[in-house]
Amino acid sequence: MIEAIATAEAPGAIGPFSQAIKVGDLLFVSGQLPIDPATGEFVSNDPVEQARQCLKNIAAIAKAAGSGIERTVKTTVLLTDLSKFADINNEYATFFQTPFPARACYQVSALPKGALVEIEAVIALA
Repeated sequence: MIEAIATAEAPGAIGPFSQAIKVGDLLFVSGQLPIDPATGEFVSNDPVEQARQCLKNIAAIAKAAGSGIERTVKTTVLLTDLSKFADINNEYATFFQTPFPARACYQVSALPKGALVEIEAVIALA
């Protein structure tokens, strides 16, 4: 069974997609932009602070699904400037413990709404 997961503790979808989809024992979290759900605005123009907000949004969605960000098995990180990777990686590491999730990271030419960072995740539910 496929179930959409949504919470007001993370920004709403800005297109025809769900915040997350629950299928079996997995939660597929759509790419999260660095939007503060309380204001609807980016938290900052700093890529590290943007990464932090993306991960906070993922944590809120995981919680809404009855799981937690610590159960993340895979992430994809999209950056508009790969030279900021080390700083973003340090922030990313504060959200996870061993065993760390599998991850892919790519530099892209642009992200929605002019974001500098976007992160998506697959999270175990059981």
